[in-house]
Amino acid sequence: MDTSDLKKILATQPAYRLKQVSRLIFIDLITSWDQATTLPQSLRTRLKKNCPLEIKALPSVSKDKKTVKALVTLADQSQIETVLMKSPDGRRTVCLSSQIGCLLGCTFCTTGRLNFERNLKTSEILEQYLYFARHLKAAGEKITNVVFMGMGEPLLNLDNIFEAIKILNDPTAANLGARHISVSTAGLPDGIREIAKFPLQINLALSLNAPNDELRSRLMPINKKYPLPDVLAAIDYYIKITRRQVMFEYVLLKDTNDSPAHARELARLVSGRLAIINLIPANPGTIGNKPPTSEIIDRLQKILEKSGCQVTRRRPFGDDIKGACGELAAGK
Repeated sequence: MDTSDLKKILATQPAYRLKQVSRLIFIDLITSWDQATTLPQSLRTRLKKNCPLEIKALPSVSKDKKTVKALVTLADQSQIETVLMKSPDGRRTVCLSSQIGCLLGCTFCTTGRLNFERNLKTSEILEQYLYFARHLKAAGEKITNVVFMGMGEPLLNLDNIFEAIKILNDPTAANLGARHISVSTAGLPDGIREIAKFPLQINLALSLNAPNDELRSRLMPINKKYPLPDVLAAIDYYIKITRRQVMFEYVLLKDTNDSPAHARELARLVSGRLAIINLIPANPGTIGNKPPTSEIIDRLQKILEKSGCQVTRRRPFGDDIKGACGELAAGK
């Protein structure tokens, strides 16, 4: 379903058709235009030919049934992965990809080892959402949260990300609250400032992963171009403009960034900012990386909390189907 083609077709229709079609796609979650019986037959035929609703995806389900990963084949036969996570508190969170491959090459991320192909179009981003919205409808459930934390760097595809978010938030479309939408970045200052000016109050997460430039540059090559002082200046601008809390994501890598000294340095870095630290044990499926023991993570968390930091720990989802953080590789 190419959204640009859809708009061109509906531009020749009465104004109310746009809301009508949005409801059919995002609320009724039709899978074929043949189901759109409220539309004229001639329009249905045209939409069926130019804007097919079929989504080609191969699902994988974790043993505990809490995670579903889908390998989605796009119209040009490129492939991406997207993940649905089911939390015990009832949240149903979809992790969306923004690019085919990734340009950044973070050492702890499998996606970063892939060749970059291109940005995803708005329709290809929404396709991931629709696949899982339809999947949950069969169980009488709905998507409650969306996170742009899948394949690729969202801030390198901001125009299409913003357009997708507007549609997800639109009451006549997906009607998902802005505060239930999060965007994660490896740290692109200009993009962070653009998010600060975005009219919807979405959440921002920074993939930090190291408390100093030397270590962060080894783990995340993008830090050589955008070192921590530049990234944190943009984060401070975001907080000043939006007055919203930022999540600092910290992937814990055994014997790399998990010492008490690292924790104390991290505390000093975050201190004084409207922020929360999210500790994420490295997933075994990310090549060459192992997580610290639970005892070490407990110790780091205590150091951070005693320093006045707000801390959470990421629950593991989908590692047995390579659907956890840093493991998405489009079936490769």
